[in-house]
Amino acid sequence: MAPNATIFKAVLHIADVDRHYYEDHTVTLARHPSETDERMMVRLLAFAQHAHADLSFGRGVSAEDEPALWRKDVTGLIELWIEVGLPDEKTLRQACGRARQVWVYTYGGRAADQWWKDHAAGLERLKNLTVMNLSIEGSRVLAGLARRQMDLHCTIQDGQVLIGDGTNAAQVEVTALTMPQSP
Repeated sequence: MAPNATIFKAVLHIADVDRHYYEDHTVTLARHPSETDERMMVRLLAFAQHAHADLSFGRGVSAEDEPALWRKDVTGLIELWIEVGLPDEKTLRQACGRARQVWVYTYGGRAADQWWKDHAAGLERLKNLTVMNLSIEGSRVLAGLARRQMDLHCTIQDGQVLIGDGTNAAQVEVTALTMPQSP
Protein backbone atom coordinates (compact mmCIF):
# COMPACT_ATOMS: atom_id res chain seq x y z
CA MET A 1 0.00 0.00 0.00
CA ALA A 2 1.08 3.52 -0.71
CA PRO A 3 2.54 5.65 2.08
CA ASN A 4 -0.05 7.90 3.71
CA ALA A 5 -2.81 6.12 1.82
CA THR A 6 -6.34 6.37 3.16
CA ILE A 7 -7.86 2.95 3.72
CA PHE A 8 -11.40 2.22 2.57
CA LYS A 9 -13.22 -1.04 3.22
CA ALA A 10 -16.18 -2.23 1.19
CA VAL A 11 -18.55 -5.13 1.23
CA LEU A 12 -19.67 -5.51 -2.35
CA HIS A 13 -22.80 -7.57 -3.09
CA ILE A 14 -22.61 -8.33 -6.80
CA ALA A 15 -25.48 -9.49 -9.00
CA ASP A 16 -24.01 -9.66 -12.50
CA VAL A 17 -26.91 -10.85 -14.62
CA ASP A 18 -24.81 -10.78 -17.81
CA ARG A 19 -22.22 -13.22 -16.42
CA HIS A 20 -24.57 -15.12 -14.06
CA TYR A 21 -22.26 -14.16 -11.20
CA TYR A 22 -23.81 -13.63 -7.76
CA GLU A 23 -21.28 -13.25 -4.94
CA ASP A 24 -20.30 -11.04 -2.04
CA HIS A 25 -16.76 -9.67 -1.77
CA THR A 26 -15.06 -7.85 1.06
CA VAL A 27 -12.35 -5.60 -0.33
CA THR A 28 -9.85 -3.12 1.04
CA LEU A 29 -8.87 -0.15 -1.11
CA ALA A 30 -5.88 2.06 -0.43
CA ARG A 31 -6.51 5.54 -1.86
CA HIS A 32 -3.24 7.27 -2.68
CA PRO A 33 -3.14 10.96 -1.64
CA SER A 34 -3.17 11.98 -5.32
CA GLU A 35 -6.16 9.76 -6.15
CA THR A 36 -9.69 11.17 -6.19
CA ASP A 37 -12.79 9.47 -4.81
CA GLU A 38 -14.02 9.24 -8.41
CA ARG A 39 -10.98 7.23 -9.56
CA MET A 40 -11.10 4.99 -6.49
CA MET A 41 -14.79 4.25 -7.06
CA VAL A 42 -14.17 3.52 -10.76
CA ARG A 43 -11.59 0.97 -9.57
CA LEU A 44 -14.27 -0.54 -7.35
CA LEU A 45 -16.74 -0.59 -10.25
CA ALA A 46 -14.12 -2.32 -12.44
CA PHE A 47 -13.71 -4.88 -9.66
CA ALA A 48 -17.46 -5.51 -9.72
CA GLN A 49 -17.46 -5.83 -13.53
CA HIS A 50 -14.76 -8.54 -13.40
CA ALA A 51 -15.35 -9.99 -9.94
CA HIS A 52 -13.52 -13.25 -9.35
CA ALA A 53 -11.97 -14.92 -6.32
CA ASP A 54 -8.47 -14.30 -7.74
CA LEU A 55 -8.97 -10.66 -8.81
CA SER A 56 -6.89 -8.26 -6.73
CA PHE A 57 -6.00 -4.59 -6.61
CA GLY A 58 -2.54 -3.47 -7.72
CA ARG A 59 -0.31 -1.39 -5.48
CA GLY A 60 -1.86 1.82 -6.74
CA VAL A 61 -1.01 4.89 -8.77
CA SER A 62 2.58 4.96 -7.50
CA ALA A 63 3.37 1.48 -8.91
CA GLU A 64 3.98 1.93 -12.64
CA ASP A 65 4.61 -1.77 -13.30
CA GLU A 66 1.22 -2.87 -11.94
CA PRO A 67 -2.32 -2.21 -13.10
CA ALA A 68 -5.22 -0.92 -11.03
CA LEU A 69 -6.47 -4.55 -10.84
CA TRP A 70 -5.26 -7.88 -12.07
CA ARG A 71 -5.90 -11.59 -12.00
CA LYS A 72 -3.16 -14.18 -12.28
CA ASP A 73 -3.45 -17.92 -12.80
CA VAL A 74 -1.84 -20.48 -10.47
CA THR A 75 1.43 -20.29 -12.41
CA GLY A 76 1.66 -16.51 -12.06
CA LEU A 77 0.72 -15.70 -15.66
CA ILE A 78 -1.46 -12.60 -15.94
CA GLU A 79 -4.90 -13.49 -17.23
CA LEU A 80 -6.47 -10.06 -16.78
CA TRP A 81 -4.92 -6.58 -16.54
CA ILE A 82 -7.24 -3.64 -15.79
CA GLU A 83 -6.29 0.03 -16.02
CA VAL A 84 -8.43 2.94 -14.84
CA GLY A 85 -8.26 6.47 -16.20
CA LEU A 86 -6.31 7.62 -19.24
CA PRO A 87 -3.16 5.48 -19.49
CA ASP A 88 -0.54 6.13 -22.11
CA GLU A 89 -0.40 3.98 -25.21
CA LYS A 90 3.03 2.55 -24.38
CA THR A 91 1.76 1.23 -21.05
CA LEU A 92 -1.16 -0.46 -22.77
CA ARG A 93 1.03 -2.02 -25.48
CA GLN A 94 3.27 -3.45 -22.76
CA ALA A 95 0.26 -4.71 -20.80
CA CYS A 96 -1.13 -6.40 -23.92
CA GLY A 97 2.19 -8.21 -24.28
CA ARG A 98 2.12 -9.39 -20.66
CA ALA A 99 -1.55 -10.33 -20.16
CA ARG A 100 -4.09 -12.44 -21.97
CA GLN A 101 -6.77 -9.72 -21.66
CA VAL A 102 -6.38 -6.01 -21.01
CA TRP A 103 -9.26 -3.72 -20.08
CA VAL A 104 -9.28 0.04 -19.64
CA TYR A 105 -12.05 1.96 -17.88
CA THR A 106 -11.98 5.62 -18.91
CA TYR A 107 -14.02 8.36 -17.28
CA GLY A 108 -14.05 12.14 -17.15
CA GLY A 109 -16.20 13.28 -20.06
CA ARG A 110 -14.31 15.49 -22.52
CA ALA A 111 -10.88 14.44 -21.27
CA ALA A 112 -11.73 10.78 -21.90
CA ASP A 113 -13.23 11.61 -25.28
CA GLN A 114 -10.07 13.50 -26.29
CA TRP A 115 -7.83 10.68 -25.00
CA TRP A 116 -9.75 8.19 -27.15
CA LYS A 117 -9.61 10.47 -30.19
CA ASP A 118 -5.82 10.82 -29.77
CA HIS A 119 -5.14 7.10 -29.17
CA ALA A 120 -7.89 5.15 -30.96
CA ALA A 121 -5.94 4.34 -34.12
CA GLY A 122 -3.05 2.77 -32.23
CA LEU A 123 -5.15 1.05 -29.58
CA GLU A 124 -7.60 -0.54 -31.99
CA ARG A 125 -4.70 -2.63 -33.35
CA LEU A 126 -4.17 -4.34 -29.99
CA LYS A 127 -6.04 -7.61 -30.35
CA ASN A 128 -6.54 -8.32 -26.63
CA LEU A 129 -7.58 -4.83 -25.53
CA THR A 130 -11.04 -3.68 -24.47
CA VAL A 131 -11.65 0.00 -23.75
CA MET A 132 -14.79 0.98 -21.83
CA ASN A 133 -15.99 4.51 -21.12
CA LEU A 134 -18.12 5.54 -18.15
CA SER A 135 -20.60 8.36 -18.48
CA ILE A 136 -19.42 11.48 -16.68
CA GLU A 137 -22.70 11.75 -14.78
CA GLY A 138 -22.43 8.16 -13.60
CA SER A 139 -18.82 8.36 -12.47
CA ARG A 140 -19.47 11.57 -10.51
CA VAL A 141 -22.51 10.14 -8.74
CA LEU A 142 -20.45 7.01 -8.08
CA ALA A 143 -17.80 9.19 -6.40
CA GLY A 144 -20.50 10.46 -4.05
CA LEU A 145 -20.92 6.93 -2.66
CA ALA A 146 -17.33 6.86 -1.34
CA ARG A 147 -17.12 6.27 2.41
CA ARG A 148 -14.40 4.79 4.60
CA GLN A 149 -16.78 1.87 5.33
CA MET A 150 -19.11 0.87 2.49
CA ASP A 151 -21.81 -1.76 2.08
CA LEU A 152 -22.73 -1.60 -1.59
CA HIS A 153 -25.15 -3.55 -3.76
CA CYS A 154 -24.20 -3.75 -7.41
CA THR A 155 -26.40 -4.99 -10.24
CA ILE A 156 -24.94 -5.35 -13.72
CA GLN A 157 -27.13 -5.94 -16.76
CA ASP A 158 -26.96 -5.00 -20.45
CA GLY A 159 -24.05 -2.57 -20.10
CA GLN A 160 -25.69 -0.75 -17.19
CA VAL A 161 -24.38 -0.78 -13.65
CA LEU A 162 -26.56 0.17 -10.71
CA ILE A 163 -24.63 0.52 -7.49
CA GLY A 164 -26.00 1.82 -4.23
CA ASP A 165 -25.67 1.86 -0.46
CA GLY A 166 -29.35 1.57 0.46
CA THR A 167 -29.81 5.35 0.62
CA ASN A 168 -28.09 6.63 -2.51
CA ALA A 169 -27.55 4.95 -5.85
CA ALA A 170 -25.59 5.56 -9.02
CA GLN A 171 -26.61 4.29 -12.43
CA VAL A 172 -23.51 4.15 -14.58
CA GLU A 173 -23.61 3.58 -18.31
CA VAL A 174 -20.55 1.70 -19.48
CA THR A 175 -19.95 1.93 -23.24
CA ALA A 176 -17.48 -0.17 -25.21
CA LEU A 177 -15.11 1.94 -27.33
CA THR A 178 -13.21 -1.07 -28.64
CA MET A 179 -13.45 -4.81 -28.12
CA PRO A 180 -10.94 -7.61 -28.83
CA GLN A 181 -10.73 -8.76 -32.41
CA SER A 182 -11.79 -12.30 -33.16
CA PRO A 183 -9.08 -14.60 -34.54
